Amino acid sequence: MQALIDVWKIFRLLPSAWLILLQFIILILSVAGNYSTTYRTLTWLLGVLVLLVIAKVIRQTPMFTILGMSFVGGAVIFSSMILLGLDHPMIQVIAHGFEAAAYFSAAYGLLRYMFEDRYLTRDELFAAAAVFTLLAWGFAFLYNICQLLVPGSFHNSNIAGLQSWLNLLFLSFSLQSATGLSDLMPMSAPARVLAMLQMFFGVMYLALIVSRLIALQYIAHLPNQNKTNK
Repeated sequence: MQALIDVWKIFRLLPSAWLILLQFIILILSVAGNYSTTYRTLTWLLGVLVLLVIAKVIRQTPMFTILGMSFVGGAVIFSSMILLGLDHPMIQVIAHGFEAAAYFSAAYGLLRYMFEDRYLTRDELFAAAAVFTLLAWGFAFLYNICQLLVPGSFHNSNIAGLQSWLNLLFLSFSLQSATGLSDLMPMSAPARVLAMLQMFFGVMYLALIVSRLIALQYIAHLPNQNKTNK
């Protein structure tokens, strides 16, 4: 019982760390490539847990809570419909739209939280990493919407037709980190516009967040420096 209480205290103090942990677990599970009912149910449950953590993040950061929570609720409802077999393309588009909006809302809330704080804390560091993964996941959902609405949006020499979620997420991380390692190429105009937007936001985020963390670290040491000078 005490262990559960301790875990809950850590969760309340560092929700961003839990968010990153759950996303990494989903990534590790995607290596299996097993799309059985059990696997889909497990990944859906983990996805719902991520959305619940996002709801927690939205509630405790300067974010319009009602709007953010509506995105989370819509994502849970429509992803449940897909799990139950209602995998019509338009239902998938709506589900991914809600999921992208929820992830972007959480990223926006965490960004505001980081830029309003005056001192560097452990949660600031986890939040900085969480925003990066939230943006990457959000754009991956948009890429999935794009290929559902515009067939042939992405070209892969090894895989024809609709690209897997892992391939789209790999493309998203490649573009956002400016590494360009993905063999998946955006071909349609909407896909290329999304790719350009992600490259822009990725570069700007890295520049802003690095400068912000350095400034917070500098501010944190100012009192000690002043005491030393005195």
